[in-house]
Amino acid sequence: MSINKIYNLAKNQLFPICRSITGNGVKKTLSIIKSYIPELKIRNFSSGTKVYDWKIPNEWNVKDAYVVDKSNRKIIDFKKNNLHLMGYSRPVSMMVTKKELFNHLYSLPKQKNAVPYVTSYYKKNWGFCVSEKQKIFFKKKYKNGDKFFINIDSKFKINGKLTYGELIIPGASKKEILLSTYICHPSMVNNELSGPMVSMALIKYFQKKKIKKTIRFIFIPETIGSISYIKKNFLKLKKNTFSGLNLTCLGDNRNYSYIQTKYKNTISDFAIIRAFKKLNINYKIYL
Repeated sequence: MSINKIYNLAKNQLFPICRSITGNGVKKTLSIIKSYIPELKIRNFSSGTKVYDWKIPNEWNVKDAYVVDKSNRKIIDFKKNNLHLMGYSRPVSMMVTKKELFNHLYSLPKQKNAVPYVTSYYKKNWGFCVSEKQKIFFKKKYKNGDKFFINIDSKFKINGKLTYGELIIPGASKKEILLSTYICHPSMVNNELSGPMVSMALIKYFQKKKIKKTIRFIFIPETIGSISYIKKNFLKLKKNTFSGLNLTCLGDNRNYSYIQTKYKNTISDFAIIRAFKKLNINYKIYL
């Protein structure tokens, strides 16, 4: 895939989608990726499945969410920016006071123009995210006695699914290199559209090559998806995995960074550092 094709795919098709660890956004994202890479297998884990000491939550979907002020103006609107809604917010339709609204507002005081990404996967809650500038504006504009109408049109599906994608490029050896990336974040580019885009480019590249090691790609929701995958495939992964990397936060123009494995002595550790040095790439290692 050309750089322009990857860029346009991310910008025009994938960026607007509201993704979470489950739900229609993840399914739509994987469906679009599959339209470019037909060999991708789309698989599921069932909601409620126990994964070690975790449990896969019910599938979450949202149609709309907004806050309306006393003049019937939408002052926060999920459809304008899907980051405005706390991920996994429970359904709400009620009037609240200014104080109660502010108890459910999230912002970043040190980054006044940024809208934060906040989730509540494992605890029933609701909330909205705004920039610090918006929050300050609301604080000044509205009186303590003002009321606001909150609407969150979301649903939890008890018998839902956690969906992920998987693709294997066979090599001469059954020993595998595992490359994973996340597909559970809403409209953010660096974290995480960059990882899936790089993964797609790598798939297209290696599909044309004769490779020694088999390469396994997974597009999966962060944490709960990854540990669900590990539990299901533990013996296979233990037997065949030669090296593994997670591709994340690759879209900014800062130095490359790499988080080492626990003992800092795996093939992955040696290979990535060697590659950085050979390609004369500036990098930072996180211990």
